[in-house]
Amino acid sequence: MFNIDDFVQAKTGGPKMLVLRVEGDTLWCARVDDATKKEIEVKADSVNVYHEDGDFGVC
Repeated sequence: MFNIDDFVQAKTGGPKMLVLRVEGDTLWCARVDDATKKEIEVKADSVNVYHEDGDFGVC
């Protein structure tokens, strides 16, 4: 469903994140605004593919 280098966003809104690893239904992501690329564990069913509406991400 999701692949490494996909951009995702929580279904409830939030920052744009880059998928770093995929392990089953778990994604390891990093916020694009985090220079240290700290990994965040999220469930695949809690995010959508990120898309922008005009100049902003859809929240």
